[in-house]
Amino acid sequence: MFLTCIVIRKNKSEYLTHGRMKQNEIILQLNQNHSSYIDFIYGLNDMQFVQTQQGKWSAGQQLEHIYLSIKPLTRALLLPSFLLRLLFGKANRPSRKYEVLVEKYTNKLADGGRASKKYIPSVVSNNKKEELIKKLQHTIYKLTSHIRHFNEEDLDILILPHPLLGRLTLREMLYFTVYHVKHHEEGLKKNLGYR
Repeated sequence: MFLTCIVIRKNKSEYLTHGRMKQNEIILQLNQNHSSYIDFIYGLNDMQFVQTQQGKWSAGQQLEHIYLSIKPLTRALLLPSFLLRLLFGKANRPSRKYEVLVEKYTNKLADGGRASKKYIPSVVSNNKKEELIKKLQHTIYKLTSHIRHFNEEDLDILILPHPLLGRLTLREMLYFTVYHVKHHEEGLKKNLGYR
């Protein structure tokens, strides 16, 4: 098994309990959470990868969904900060804490919020597994590289649109990305009877 980056493992709760992660902590969490997800997907057999239950997406579809959701963020972060400000404006409030952003997202899901059409995966067969994993790994590598081009102030001033949560600061969008993959990994484990 291969990963696109080396991750120093730390206690995840160390970063997720104080509410505001710094840039390097966000990068660490993005790498850890996506590595954990990819490791889990790698461990699934062919049947588990394509199995659906009660209208839920298969593991393959969830893998594609994670990739589709990160791809536009990675592209957006290729743009210089002045262009992001020109396109989307500036924040008129401070960034929410990690826990507050997660709560907002889970409340939206509880109220019936779902992925928009652009992020809904197609049917994913076993022969797409390796390709999708490589694409996700490469995209996470690019995302974490692009984050380094922004300073802490940029993370709280720049905003991006989220299809379900509305206008988020860049820091909040990265918090969402940290949480989103974990949310899908936990849901998938539950659907497959791992919990």
